[in-house]
Amino acid sequence: MAKKQKSTHSKEAEISNLKDAPVEVLPPSPPTPRKALSLFDFNVQAVIIALLAFVLYINTYFNEYAHDDGIVIVKNEYVQEGFAGLKGIFTKDAYDSYYRQLNTINQLAGGRYRPLSIATFAIEQQFFGAIPEEKVDSLLKMSFAYGIRGPQEKKLVSDMHTRHLFNVFWYMACAVTLLYFLRYLVLKKEPIIALMAAVIFTAHPLHTEVVANVKSRDEIMSLLFICLTFIFAHKYEDYKRHQPAKNNAIGYLLGALLCFFLAFLSKEYAISLIVLLPLSFYLFRDYSIAGSIKASLLYVPVLVLYLYIRIKVSTTGTDSDQSFSAIWTALHSSNETAEKEVLNNPYYFADPVQKLATEIATSLNYLKLLIFPHPLSADYSYNSIPYKTFSDWQVWLSILVHTGIIAGAFIFSYLRKNYKIFAFAFTFYILHLLLVNNIIFNIGATMGERLIFHSSVGFSIVVAFLLYKGFEKIQPVATSRALMIGSMAVITILFGFKTISRNPDWKNDKTLFMTDINVVPNSVLVNGNVAAAYISMADADTVEASKNAYLHKAIGMLAKAIAIHPTFVAGYLNQGIAYYKLGMLDSAQRCLDSVRQNYPNYPTLRNLYSLLGEYHMRNGWNKYGKFGKYPEAINEFQLGIKIDSTNPELWYNLGGAYFSNKQAAEAISAWNMTIKLNPNHEEAKKGMQAAYMMLRGNQPDQPNGPRR
Repeated sequence: MAKKQKSTHSKEAEISNLKDAPVEVLPPSPPTPRKALSLFDFNVQAVIIALLAFVLYINTYFNEYAHDDGIVIVKNEYVQEGFAGLKGIFTKDAYDSYYRQLNTINQLAGGRYRPLSIATFAIEQQFFGAIPEEKVDSLLKMSFAYGIRGPQEKKLVSDMHTRHLFNVFWYMACAVTLLYFLRYLVLKKEPIIALMAAVIFTAHPLHTEVVANVKSRDEIMSLLFICLTFIFAHKYEDYKRHQPAKNNAIGYLLGALLCFFLAFLSKEYAISLIVLLPLSFYLFRDYSIAGSIKASLLYVPVLVLYLYIRIKVSTTGTDSDQSFSAIWTALHSSNETAEKEVLNNPYYFADPVQKLATEIATSLNYLKLLIFPHPLSADYSYNSIPYKTFSDWQVWLSILVHTGIIAGAFIFSYLRKNYKIFAFAFTFYILHLLLVNNIIFNIGATMGERLIFHSSVGFSIVVAFLLYKGFEKIQPVATSRALMIGSMAVITILFGFKTISRNPDWKNDKTLFMTDINVVPNSVLVNGNVAAAYISMADADTVEASKNAYLHKAIGMLAKAIAIHPTFVAGYLNQGIAYYKLGMLDSAQRCLDSVRQNYPNYPTLRNLYSLLGEYHMRNGWNKYGKFGKYPEAINEFQLGIKIDSTNPELWYNLGGAYFSNKQAAEAISAWNMTIKLNPNHEEAKKGMQAAYMMLRGNQPDQPNGPRR
């Protein structure tokens, strides 16, 4: 076979030939067609979820402040200080400002250390500007919401409108992040199911409390940072094995650690990641049990740091024993007074068997509201949910259902290949339920709709998965898709209607509790808050008859609340205010005496007694003194002193009545007490001189008349 001959053309010749050759002009390449928008695309899905959240909750913008907004935002001194209050927020219990104003100590077991959302309120306040100072007397502080009215209230309401808008943005961010978390981790091969789950979650009416009550931003931020922790932790696992991407891996690890810590600072629910994070490695990365635990050990220092900070905050001002037993006590104990208050310890009147049975039965209420969210209520405190026993069928149904969920979580985890989605969803649901149903941790409340926010993620995953797989079996495919789209449309419309219509109920305490009294008529707190609304309505009314009608309604509502809870301090206090406004002073005093008996250090009690004393002082002068009826005036002033013996003006007026009635010795005694209480009381000193002259038989000029 002949050898192949090498080409005799040189490189230079080839180049020369190319230069001489004619140039062929080619038509331009057609542009690459843009990919059509698809429901499978994350960006499209994210826009859908964000818009859905915005549309459902934008009407909360018109709301004001309601429920716990008052103690967390309105009357929180640290929040009102703006940036200057951040140090106090991060180094104190969440309700420290509230407790100090009530002259009490922590009323909730283990305290509440959730500084992150409160810090956002302080940051907002820095840009809103301070609420103007306005002196409001003690009676008005009890009559108007949180003692704020006029220009103060207008400024506060305006600020709250913006806070509500920010809450909507936080919820939008949370819902979109949840969607990404579902697509990236739980439903990686099922983007449509991820979208369906995110829609169910976003539209669920049970979340109205979380979004419409600004205080509940802690719930939103907690879930947001939990989802981000999962995302960054798994991205770290994706990148850490690849040499070119190791720098990215470190960034993701730092992001995961930071988000884990921020989740803790939002709310305690992040403790669930101690189980859920290794479970996610086991289910979705096929790590062994040992490998899953090993991968999760990186996050333990964050837990240790959080516990250390929380314990330091909880034990501030005490002998801080850092032993394990002290840590456990700090996280679970509360003061003795709080333990005996049924509004903080909802099972105080229950025996141990009733307590456990009621906790088990109440757990089923959450699932019922997830399946059928109607009717809704802002409060489920004593006695809205009667105590149960193990003879009640609800208790055994709850045991059956929740045992099934727990068993399913274990079984599906063992059979992880085909059932990992159910394993994760069931575990996510039950773990967060166990954090709020009182069986393990005393949360200081029977139940609350906001408390099931995290568990609803697991619920939404299961419902979406079952719906999709169920319709997938229907043939032909077009029919299956139409039915699936139709069912999701119906769910979204029904949920959306309920959500949008529920949001305005959260406008303020009046609208909220006057709506919810129909749902929980035996709730002590709801009855008390409706009564407070009636008192405020009476203050705003200018017609005497309707004003009195509101006050009598308030007294009736409070009588019902006190009958349910005989040591209901706020009930006696507001009842006393209503009686005072009606001029029924004896009844008002009886109510204040009940407050003093149950809560001697109540902060406004002293001022309220003063109001009763001043009423007798005004009555003594206007009704008797200026008409020369001095014995009757003396009696009226003595009644006032019996109520408030520390008021120097009452003693001064009593001395004036004695003097006018020619009782010089008694006048001197009364004015001596006036000067003892107020050494700078010049009128009393002049009156003393006149009384001494009277005793010596001289006829002095009359001292100044009583000061009203």
